[in-house]
Amino acid sequence: MVISRTPFRISFFGGGTDYPVWYKEHGGAVLAISINKYCYITLRYLPPFFNYKHRIVYSKTETVMDVSEIQHPSVRETLRFMNWEGGLEIHHDADLPARTGLGSSSAFTVGLLNALYALKGKMVTKRQLALDAIHIEQNIIKENVGSQDQITAAFGGFNKIEFGSGQSIQVKPITFNAEKIQLLQEHLMLFFTGFARTASEIAGEQIKKTPEKKNELNKMLEMVGEAINILNGNGSDITDFGRLMHETWMIKRSLTNKITTPHIDKIYETALEAGALGGKLLGAGGGGFILFFVEPEFQPKVKEKLKKLLYVPFKFENLGSQIIYYAPPNNF
Repeated sequence: MVISRTPFRISFFGGGTDYPVWYKEHGGAVLAISINKYCYITLRYLPPFFNYKHRIVYSKTETVMDVSEIQHPSVRETLRFMNWEGGLEIHHDADLPARTGLGSSSAFTVGLLNALYALKGKMVTKRQLALDAIHIEQNIIKENVGSQDQITAAFGGFNKIEFGSGQSIQVKPITFNAEKIQLLQEHLMLFFTGFARTASEIAGEQIKKTPEKKNELNKMLEMVGEAINILNGNGSDITDFGRLMHETWMIKRSLTNKITTPHIDKIYETALEAGALGGKLLGAGGGGFILFFVEPEFQPKVKEKLKKLLYVPFKFENLGSQIIYYAPPNNF
């Protein structure tokens, strides 16, 4: 039996420039960090005592004889990609709900790949996990997804991820002192807006509009460097990070009319009125989790004004996808 643990992520800046349709021509970059909320995949060879070969347990349960019968696209195509032959039992558990803007679908694919490699007795690099997951999601399943979620899930930590042509991807850890990391973490508040959405549909609309949004995407790309300068303390105060988050949200919400809703706009306005300096809806948009930058003295007021929403405390993490349990398989 194998258990993998893979983190969800928060993307601060550069989202939208990680779609291949953009970065293969213009280059892209994102600033993102993994958090201590996880996707768990439990995997074992299924003993041959059942009238099915594979059992997959997630929000529903599937029991099938052949991989081609599996409805869950990531499970089906990942097993095909791995040329899997033996019977399997796969269980998925997560700390947070799916389709909420924290990279959960890519965390699932990365975690499943990690567990399958481990069950085969193979140790692969974090880069290989990320590239395999990108290939499966973008080229095989053909989902409208970018390339940042798979990388942050695999590598973990606080990184600037740069995208070039082909598979030219560089992961550059952000280097600043522990006090600054703690200070940033203390200024962030995460809330669940109470509903999920299908990111691929919203992202598909954004991808269509990419050619006419070059100015906006170039500005969002520039903000990655600006944010790093703020964190490195080059004459900037940490609160400038929050104000920059507000700027990037104003640009992001203009990319398509599917990214925000009147309900989300009201949540955002309420938080600003209560003292937040900036924020952004995480992921493709439409719902899910919303992140705010709030100075500590104003956080009780923000929490009170948004008391109808679920507040989710979190911490940064830097381990990425890991195998947290391994026991040699029983042979039948």
